[in-house]
Amino acid sequence: MKVVAFNGSPRADGNTSMLIRRVFEALESEGIETELCQLGGRKIRGCAACYACFSNKDGHCAVNDDANECIDKMATADGIIIATPTYFADVSAEVKALIDRAGLVSMANGRMLKRKVGAAVVAVRRAGSVHAFDSINHFFLINQMIVPGSIYWNMGIGRERGEVVNDEEGMETMKVLGENMAWLLKRLEA
Repeated sequence: MKVVAFNGSPRADGNTSMLIRRVFEALESEGIETELCQLGGRKIRGCAACYACFSNKDGHCAVNDDANECIDKMATADGIIIATPTYFADVSAEVKALIDRAGLVSMANGRMLKRKVGAAVVAVRRAGSVHAFDSINHFFLINQMIVPGSIYWNMGIGRERGEVVNDEEGMETMKVLGENMAWLLKRLEA
């Protein structure tokens, strides 16, 4: 079993990455393979609404940039984590582009993400994280993915790099998210 996480922050080693790594610790302790894909800062443009994915039906977007590599990783993973910092009460631009394009490609290809496990992870300085969390979960749910819960919404609070590790409740939320994700993945495999 494998879980791939997409870090939507331009800071590869920032708070968002630290939250992902906490989830990974719990997953890896249960023998689940993990992979971190740095999304923030990559060349991924928004959906062109060309609908070529519905004609091509090849599991890819017709726009040629880094999105197809990410979509391929989603297609082969058992679980998907999409993580983002909170930008003006929503996801980063790269996360928004990925969910729009991967969502349309999934729909065009028989809901290829159906029944995969999906988890949103959000880093936030102060407010707006619930909307970002909802944006990612809307992507998961419309693609018929299964979303595990945790002890709180999957967010960690911190502004400066590294501050999120001081958010005890946020870090515990990530640990429990990883445990619940591992439990669910194992049940689905059975």
